[in-house]
Amino acid sequence: MVDDAGHITRLLRDYEAGDRTVLDELLPLVYDELRQIAGSYFANERRNHTLQPTALVHEAYMRLVDQRNVDWQNRAQFYGLAAKMMRRILVNHAAAKRSEKRGGQKDHISIEEVTIAFDDTNFDLLDLNEVLERLSQRDAEKAEIVEMKFFGGMTTEEIADALGRSTATIERGWTFARSWLYKELAEARDA
Repeated sequence: MVDDAGHITRLLRDYEAGDRTVLDELLPLVYDELRQIAGSYFANERRNHTLQPTALVHEAYMRLVDQRNVDWQNRAQFYGLAAKMMRRILVNHAAAKRSEKRGGQKDHISIEEVTIAFDDTNFDLLDLNEVLERLSQRDAEKAEIVEMKFFGGMTTEEIADALGRSTATIERGWTFARSWLYKELAEARDA
C-alpha cells in the first residue's frame, strides 16, 4: 500500500475528478487525525459542552467532502481546511449558544499551544475568532498559518508544504502572528 500521505492525496484527487466512491476509503484514513484536531479544540473546554468531538469530526468531514472548486493538492491542505472548518463550526455553535443565553456564560478555548505568556490563558472563542478575522484582513497567509498550527496541530513543515512556502517564511509568519495575537487578545481581554 502507498504511504498514507500519498494515498490520501490520490483519493482526494480522485474525488475531485468525480469519483464519489473514494469517500468510503478516505474516511478511515483521515478519521484519527481529524479526531485529534477535534480533541485539541476540546482539551480545555468545559466538560458539559453540548457539541462533542465526534460530532465535530463528522460535521467537518461532511463539509469538507461537500466542497466545490477545491484543487486538492495534498493531505496537509486537507487537514488545514479541516481545522478551519472545525473552527467555523465551533464559532457558529458558540454564537448560537451565546444568543440563546443572551449574555450568559461565554465559551472559552485555551491558547496555551500558541505559547503566549498570559496570566489567564482562556479566551472567549468568539473574541479569538474576531481577532483571527482581523488578522486575515491584514494578512490572510498569517491567519492561515495560525489556523493550521494552532487549530490543526500541523507542523511548520506541513504548513510550508500546504502553502508552498519555505519553512523559514512560515516561522517568520508564525512569530509575527503570535505577537500580533498576543496584543489583540490582551486588548480584547482588558476591554
